[in-house]
Amino acid sequence: MHDRKSLEYAPSASGPRSRAGARGGHLSRSEHPAGKAVWARQRILAVFLPVTAVLYISCEALDPRGTDQVATSMAVAYRLLPIAAAHSSQLYLAGSLSLLALGGLAVSYAAIALLVTGRGWVIATVAALLGAVGAFAGALFNVLVGVNLAAAASAHMTQTAAARFLVTSFGSVPAQVAEYVYFVSEYAAPVVMGFALWRSRAVPRWLAVLFTVGLELAESMGSYGPIVVLFMLPFAAAMILLAVWIWRAAAHPAAPLHDTVPAPSTAAPDSAATPLRTNSGS
Repeated sequence: MHDRKSLEYAPSASGPRSRAGARGGHLSRSEHPAGKAVWARQRILAVFLPVTAVLYISCEALDPRGTDQVATSMAVAYRLLPIAAAHSSQLYLAGSLSLLALGGLAVSYAAIALLVTGRGWVIATVAALLGAVGAFAGALFNVLVGVNLAAAASAHMTQTAAARFLVTSFGSVPAQVAEYVYFVSEYAAPVVMGFALWRSRAVPRWLAVLFTVGLELAESMGSYGPIVVLFMLPFAAAMILLAVWIWRAAAHPAAPLHDTVPAPSTAAPDSAATPLRTNSGS
């Protein structure tokens, strides 16, 4: 006969081992620490979009009227210096905000590119690179337009010397290279990114159009005073809506459900796969 004791105490496949495996045998990608890190980073990047919109609109609205010109000649420099001298603090603030806005715009391009993971991802990557290069060149150029102009106007030097300083700064090779790269990239990047969003269908197509048109319109604004806020509202709306899409996308991992990471288990081996030893009686 068979030994009842060995059968009575044999582990069962429906016992604690199976329950532990059902509860803690595998961790989904969103529960894994790496998934949480990606989730947190994506949401941090999403915050950059509305912040960038606020900075961009603020610097355009605060920029004194008539100071968005390039001092390519002494006549233009003579016309800019009195305006800058009368609003030097405002010009310093607007110039500083423009640098922050361009830095935020470079990060925003990278955040928007995260939405395009399927068709069109190469185009979105190219757009992000264009946007980053253009924003960097724009920051260099805006130092001349805003900060340098305010410094020249408030410095204790004659108007002729200040005008000559501005013309020399704008006429330098680095300034001209930054200007050309900035103007080419700032108008090309929104079109390329809008096309990538349109092609991928990662967001509604009307949102891709709103982003492209809104950003192109915002970048064409000059120093017209607070009225520019009305013209830049489409850009702000597009950035806020895209931030919402990026925030929501961070909560849904791109990996399929079966892509799980096995968690270490301390449970005993499953006895269902191990033959039971029996003792034959006499």
